[in-house]
Amino acid sequence: MSMIDLNTVLPSLISELIDSKIIFGLLYSMILGVPRLFNIIFSHYLSYVKYKKKILLTGIYLRSFSFLGMALTTYFYGKENPLIVITFFFIFIFIFSLSGGFASLSYTEIIGKLTTKGEREKIFASKQFVASVMAFSGGLIVKYIFSPGNFAFPNNYSILLIIGFIGLIIAAISFWIIDEKPSVVNKEKLKLISFLKRVPQLLKNDPTFLKFVIIENLSSFSLMILPFYIVYAKDTFNLSSQYVGTFLLFQITGMILSNIFWGYLGDKKGARYVVRVCVLIGGIIPVLALIAGRLDPELYKYLFLLIGFVISGRKIGFTPYLLDLTPADKRTVYLGIRDSLNILVIILPLAGGILINLLGYTLTFLLVSLVMISAFFIDSKKDCMILN
Repeated sequence: MSMIDLNTVLPSLISELIDSKIIFGLLYSMILGVPRLFNIIFSHYLSYVKYKKKILLTGIYLRSFSFLGMALTTYFYGKENPLIVITFFFIFIFIFSLSGGFASLSYTEIIGKLTTKGEREKIFASKQFVASVMAFSGGLIVKYIFSPGNFAFPNNYSILLIIGFIGLIIAAISFWIIDEKPSVVNKEKLKLISFLKRVPQLLKNDPTFLKFVIIENLSSFSLMILPFYIVYAKDTFNLSSQYVGTFLLFQITGMILSNIFWGYLGDKKGARYVVRVCVLIGGIIPVLALIAGRLDPELYKYLFLLIGFVISGRKIGFTPYLLDLTPADKRTVYLGIRDSLNILVIILPLAGGILINLLGYTLTFLLVSLVMISAFFIDSKKDCMILN
């Protein structure tokens, strides 16, 4: 996944193909939003499926061939006709995102069956640590490919996407050996429309879950500008692509280092506190980006350490927090509802591109910071402060 990192590699590739922040925001909205739109439907049907492993593997293979499609179109048309590449990217990214949606539901359900409350924070922190170390290796590959004199556009991005394709094919092998136990499935089979009508009542009956959905939506404002940090750096410092690898390595280093912190916090305070600290850091980053953007790129690269913290914090915090809230027989349903109701993820990246075009980076970044800090205090109103 380092080969198509959504905060460094992909933004850099799209900015090479087209000088439009709105188009980039639209593509990024598709990446994050397509699973949200369809996951409530997927969750309804998956709630009647006892074994999810084959569905997970199908999603992984579809994602891997999306990598291959993007690699080939970039290689053959990236230089001569970038608009063709952008057009095909809408198709491949749609497949990439759609398959990621039902694969993610299946994966989280399997993890929920394999783990218990109380141990998930440690397991997710350990998993994220190993993933971050492996991603660091990927970051070294990215840095090498973008080093001056090695590979020119479009060969550099094509090679990365081919490596991503091969990597996912290999990664899928390990999922075949998982001994999956049957899921607790709903005995009452409802038509999709009947299921959708029950969602408001489910939220009303479970105010804790409703609050989780609201906080996750507000925290999504950090995702609105996450991919624009590197675009901002390119516009501000007039950077070449060789900085992509450097920023990615700093981001992954932040992910690795933060696992110790998130694991400790999750163990002592629980997943909810991980989420709250993550939201707070996400509110500080846009201000730091504006400050560093007035200095030099050598200082700006340290911003990606904090971005790595937030990325890991979201992965370690939100899913275990939700798994702690969900009853076993409704786990898949809750996961699907959570994804589909996280609607701000769908529109915020596109809104970010539009706002940057209209207001500029400074006002957009400050707006995001204000919303994130507000989300932190809203979540703190009925509870003790995070540091108490």
